[in-house]
Amino acid sequence: MLLHDKLKDYRLILASASPRRRKLLADADLDFEIAEPYEVEENFPADMPAHEVPAYLAGLKSAAYPNELGPRDILITADTVVILDQKVIGKPADREDAVRMIGELSGKRHEVVTAVMIRIAERSEVFSAQSHVYFRELSLEEIEYYVDKYRPYDKAGAYGIQEWIGCTAIERIEGSFYNVMGLPVQMLYTRLKDFIG
Repeated sequence: MLLHDKLKDYRLILASASPRRRKLLADADLDFEIAEPYEVEENFPADMPAHEVPAYLAGLKSAAYPNELGPRDILITADTVVILDQKVIGKPADREDAVRMIGELSGKRHEVVTAVMIRIAERSEVFSAQSHVYFRELSLEEIEYYVDKYRPYDKAGAYGIQEWIGCTAIERIEGSFYNVMGLPVQMLYTRLKDFIG
């Protein structure tokens, strides 16, 4: 049985403001509702290993969901981080920060880790996907063009792989392309099938 048939008796709730996650879930032909925005402090311990941060934050987002889950509700939360030299590169604060971040990624390999938490009333599961992304050397002119035109202030690492910079600057990736976009949708699809049985 296809997953969207299995989910007919469930209410799938995506708690994410990311338009990219919404599109990917829709592209998987899954019916879902978008949670109303709610407050969550996205802070993590300073000594936490970088690869553990996304799962920790996805768990925080799930725990902060303000509504009690009904018996047929499935809540999905996710968090994506860019990791360079074992350090988390978050979302840029402003233009200068975005230019700096992309400059640090230029000519190097970095990792993108997305964690997803699936939760129902009585249990939850969290999993992570990891991709390696290779940037060619970028000029300051190219970086500033991208930042000024695409304003990537809502994106981890200050870039979106589906935009101009992905077409022109990323030499290759190892792992899931969609993970780099913000949701490892293939892994989520198979995990959901197992989760609901």
